[in-house]
Amino acid sequence: MKNIINKIFPIVAISLTLVACHSDLDQYPIDPDSFTEQDVFANVDEAKGALAKLYASLALTGQEGGDSGSADISDINQGFSQFTRMLFNLNELTTDHAVVGWGDSGLPDLHGMYWGSSNAFSGAMYLRLAQQVSFCNSFIANAANLNSDEANQFIAEARFLRAFAYMNLIDLFENVPLVTQITTELPSQAPRSEVFNFIESELLDIQDDLLGSQANEYGRVDRVAAWALLSKLYLNAEVWTGTGRYADCINFSNQVINSSYALNMNDANGNGTAYDELFLADNDTNGAQNEFIFPILFDGRQSTTYGGSTFLIHAAVGGTMDPTDFGVNGGWGGNRTTKSLVEKFATNDRRGMFYTDGQSLEITEIPQFSNGYAITKFKNVDSNGEIGNDTRGEFTDTDLAIIRLPEIYLNYAEATLRGGGGDLGTAVTLINRLRERAYGNTSGNINTGNMTLQFVLDERSRELYWEGQRRTDLIRYDLFTTGTYVWPFKANQPDGAATDSFRNIFPIPNNTVLTNPNLVQNPGY
Repeated sequence: MKNIINKIFPIVAISLTLVACHSDLDQYPIDPDSFTEQDVFANVDEAKGALAKLYASLALTGQEGGDSGSADISDINQGFSQFTRMLFNLNELTTDHAVVGWGDSGLPDLHGMYWGSSNAFSGAMYLRLAQQVSFCNSFIANAANLNSDEANQFIAEARFLRAFAYMNLIDLFENVPLVTQITTELPSQAPRSEVFNFIESELLDIQDDLLGSQANEYGRVDRVAAWALLSKLYLNAEVWTGTGRYADCINFSNQVINSSYALNMNDANGNGTAYDELFLADNDTNGAQNEFIFPILFDGRQSTTYGGSTFLIHAAVGGTMDPTDFGVNGGWGGNRTTKSLVEKFATNDRRGMFYTDGQSLEITEIPQFSNGYAITKFKNVDSNGEIGNDTRGEFTDTDLAIIRLPEIYLNYAEATLRGGGGDLGTAVTLINRLRERAYGNTSGNINTGNMTLQFVLDERSRELYWEGQRRTDLIRYDLFTTGTYVWPFKANQPDGAATDSFRNIFPIPNNTVLTNPNLVQNPGY
């Protein structure tokens, strides 16, 4: 089903063994000496297997998959430690987009916004990203000896993945160590602005070494992915550096918009909208892949994990919902949403994918699955209604887009309104493309008079909910911790309340600070 999965993941079993970290993960960075233990860089073909590990580290959690085997990250349930699952927990569960009924230690703290420096979920994300940086550093150093155009392309992809890891680190943790070489020395933190500048310079430098638009294998990045990441970097520059870079955001958004990537308009299952095709088990082939600029790939037989889309689908099924409608063998009865998201959708906006039978709009008790509407956005069935590759329904095939084209449309619109010099008419046209797909016609179209910053924020919510974006968006609008906008159980109050501004970032893991005396804990923790 997924050509790149079939090529990459048989090699990953070897690569995972070669780079599995045996040193203390609390000592950021990690020293992956074993990357070269079996001469994985003997030639370009072997190096491709090591490159596969860098991509696989975003999808998998260890050497054997699922919840067993040798985990990459210790001191947390292996399934909890998968990258996109943690991204959901930190960037969606902390906001108006999601609540979870489970009582795992540290998990209720996230929506309630009372996490501490020993929170296992924020701590595991720090370690996951730190590990990715170390893996990338090792790959870059070793692949440099191959001296070929293809090796240079691989190195550019590794530099992109390292830049992506660093972007998440400064977003979530602010000041972090900036380490670009293999070392076992205990590092100090660099200012967020310095890391920002490094990310920018890396992405600008690798453009010409990456393959052109959609010229790479599906699941691997091309130069449009670098432009898209720059668009996102510049949109958040004012928060991350104190200086707005909206004109630069417009520039790179335009480059992405003018590339070969295109909005998926293929209504393969014939239900009147192409939006839901983006979140089905065959989204690598049903047309959705044409707007996926940077996806993370999953396959129910080749890449088993209790994170990824397996988590998003199982965890959202409960109550009277039929798991077979979602291509899974059972629901975990965990994640729902708040009325603050539900009320953003007009009746005819088909992006609002909610299950209401037996569910109340109001939330009075978060642990009760029936409190809050359930989300039906992600499914492990294809456009014909057939279950994914794992016919047991345990693990899922649905790929997750970390960056897709609509985000860049929305970046352009917001940067235009923030003074970046874009064209307002173009922004309206781009937003209306999204809304015409959502409504199935032009009835939801807007004009320039409707185009405000608040409208764009709400449109981002409607288009991108549960895709790992929300916390970052709310911070950019100064709404995440303030009392200007509240939602049910924000700051652990039933009606929502403001909380301390230091919670705009997460703590450095307590064990990491104790292990490395060069690190300074973030204020408030």
